[in-house]
Amino acid sequence: MVDGRSRALKFLLRIMLATAFVNLAPAVAQAPKKAVASPALQKEFDGFIEKFRTALRTNDSAAVAGMTRLPFMNDNAIRDAAQFRAKTYPTSFTAKNRACIQRGKAVYDRDQENNDNYFVFCGELIFVFTKTPAGFLFTEVGAND
Repeated sequence: MVDGRSRALKFLLRIMLATAFVNLAPAVAQAPKKAVASPALQKEFDGFIEKFRTALRTNDSAAVAGMTRLPFMNDNAIRDAAQFRAKTYPTSFTAKNRACIQRGKAVYDRDQENNDNYFVFCGELIFVFTKTPAGFLFTEVGAND
């Protein structure tokens, strides 16, 4: 009798495990996939970020402004390169942040509008680089929350 009970319990356990796996499958299948940049997109970004980092290394605010989408963050108070260099560059591109962007790993993702973005995290800030019709541009600096 014990052998029959044992087989019944094992059978019940197998059914419970199978049910658990069946119930987990949709959750695993629907988990959002991590976005991955195509090799061509990665190559394009690598060329851009190399130039951007060179500009930062030489503290060339004019070159950085030339690689920035203006008006910066859709702010009409920063609508041209001169305003960007006067208002944004000194506060966002401190020596510490320039060094961080030099060594920081850029992380790829797509946003809600399906734009290709790379992010470099530097302490309290996130530097955002977006693929635009004109190529990659520095598009935003935000809080790293």
